[in-house]
Amino acid sequence: MSRKDYYEILGVSRDATAEEIKKAYRRLARKYHPDVNPGDKAAEEQFKKISEAFEVLGDPEKRKVYDRYGTYSDNIGQQAGGFDFSDFGGFGTGSFADIFAEIFGGGSSTRRRPQAKTPQKGSDIEYSLSLSFEEAVRGLTTSISVSRNDACQRCGGGGELGSSACRRCSGSGKVQSAAGRVRFSSMCPDCSGTGTKAESCQLCAGKGIVPKTETIKVKIPAGVDNGSRVRVPGKGNAGLYGGPAGDLFINTKVAEHPYFVRKGDNIYCSIPITVPEAALGAKIEVPTISGKAVLRIPPGTQSGQKFRLREKGVPSLRGQACGDQYVEVKIVLPKIISEDTKDLLRKFAKLNPENPRAEMGLE
Repeated sequence: MSRKDYYEILGVSRDATAEEIKKAYRRLARKYHPDVNPGDKAAEEQFKKISEAFEVLGDPEKRKVYDRYGTYSDNIGQQAGGFDFSDFGGFGTGSFADIFAEIFGGGSSTRRRPQAKTPQKGSDIEYSLSLSFEEAVRGLTTSISVSRNDACQRCGGGGELGSSACRRCSGSGKVQSAAGRVRFSSMCPDCSGTGTKAESCQLCAGKGIVPKTETIKVKIPAGVDNGSRVRVPGKGNAGLYGGPAGDLFINTKVAEHPYFVRKGDNIYCSIPITVPEAALGAKIEVPTISGKAVLRIPPGTQSGQKFRLREKGVPSLRGQACGDQYVEVKIVLPKIISEDTKDLLRKFAKLNPENPRAEMGLE
């Protein structure tokens, strides 16, 4: 081998560290590699030089010999049939094949198992359910039909049915490749150097999930309101590669009631009463969500006056007591159906000459 300045060829100083030499070689290899410069003889020749230089300087023992004598006699970096980097010695923690794999193959040639398919939790499902006012207040158990992804029964949700020898490398974990006159072995990209390759489940295309329409029984608790969300755990879409399933969320849509109005856990309604009931007092029936109840109207009740029925409202979703029901009374004037009715009203007006507008200075 003729005397060559390997340090000059790699563009590093004579006291360069092993890591600096490695970085310099990697940079130059990217620039002059035959795959990057097809048909370029000058680039091919330069690539041979930097490979020869790195072969010596990249080996601590060979570098010592070179530094002492200015040359190295064992010319293994350049052979008549080209270069074969598969059996070259190490350089720090990486060999020639490691560096080529990093530059052109994306990783070390050391055998590595392919990354396992990471289990992923399935997505949640939103379902809209229409309820009557009474169903929302009292709660119910019902069945709904949901289209969701379920775990594949054939592969158990894992997406794979075992493994077999990798076809590309015939189970060796390595593949041979060439770049011009340079040839080297590297990790098989199909099996990541393991020599085996998992067989995907054909039924689920390797995802571990299949579509399914399922009838699900759900319990709607008493007290849900318009826009409430009821969670059914584990009834969302199945997870990928054996991951846990998501949840099913039922969004309630509650219909209006003919005479009840809900505000929170309280219920409001208006009830008509007659003039005699308001003036003399009475006991009347009023509707509630649990049936009829008796309400006592005291004498002299005014129109618009409100009465409370304790715990006749909506059950609380927080597990507390029920809300209340508020009843507003509206006085309804009697219909004039005869002259006798008119005479009675005239007599009533004479006996009770009260002017409700007097406080306003009006007659």
